[in-house]
Amino acid sequence: MGQGGEPRRAQPYDGELGVAVARAQEGDEAAFAVAYRMVQPGLLGYLRGIVGDDAEDVASEAWLEIARDLGRFRGDGAGFRGWTATIARHRALDHLRRLKARPRGTPIEQDVLELPGRHSTHDEVLETLSTEYALELVAGLPRDQAEAVLLRVVVGLDGPAAARVLGKRPGAVRTSAHRGLRRLARLLAAEGVTDEAPPTLGDSG
Repeated sequence: MGQGGEPRRAQPYDGELGVAVARAQEGDEAAFAVAYRMVQPGLLGYLRGIVGDDAEDVASEAWLEIARDLGRFRGDGAGFRGWTATIARHRALDHLRRLKARPRGTPIEQDVLELPGRHSTHDEVLETLSTEYALELVAGLPRDQAEAVLLRVVVGLDGPAAARVLGKRPGAVRTSAHRGLRRLARLLAAEGVTDEAPPTLGDSG
């Protein structure tokens, strides 16, 4: 359980990831490649929600820093995901400052959110979030909600870990994630997106 009695958001591969990271810290380049393949998809999805089309460039910068500072990391697989997300976020914010731009994405208009439609279940929203279209919608949420949803759902961090990345209290991050998911559920239901079962990034290998 996480702090406040919240279940820890572990990923099925966290044990393997922890082993790979430990071996990478001993100089095993193949193990570092394994860790990269496990973490990169979620990290890239998170960055797409912040910097849009520049996500891959920012991710490359982040991985250079991750490789450089790997010896300083202490923790397990879940901790590594949180640590890499923190580094990626710093690089993304630096990138935005350089561009003097706001996160990309079309803001979700309130009148669209209020359109009637079939209410999406929480699980349907989470499944749909793995699509490129949904990532674009997340990018249009208020910054605090977008980052909370991306860290909790796309990167897979638990509340306390996401809070550490954002420098906020776990309760505030839970609230932001809940509000963001509620907005997305309304929008996706209104547009009929969750009426089908879209393929997820995981299904494509």
